[in-house]
Amino acid sequence: MTTETIANVTLTTKANVYFDGKCVSHGFTAADGSKASVGVVLPATLTFTTGAAETMECVAGSCEYKLAGSDAWQRSSAGETFSVPANSSFDIRVTDSYHYICRYA
Repeated sequence: MTTETIANVTLTTKANVYFDGKCVSHGFTAADGSKASVGVVLPATLTFTTGAAETMECVAGSCEYKLAGSDAWQRSSAGETFSVPANSSFDIRVTDSYHYICRYA
């Protein structure tokens, strides 16, 4: 199931802009204190690094991703998630646009 709205959040209005505008997100804190961001990745192949563990939820579009240490690309579409360990990285390949929620552990 795809998340369409998130109630009772405190949103950071200044955007996080990465990779010359190919990824734009806004951070927020949920009512339970958990941290996350919501954003979009435009067509590109990018490498992200993680501090905390992350769970990426696709809310629209799709991507292919490859976790550090793997040679296999996996696909993620609307309603699907993938997890990335803390202190790691992942490659993401987007051909249209990938709208996501990133939840931090």
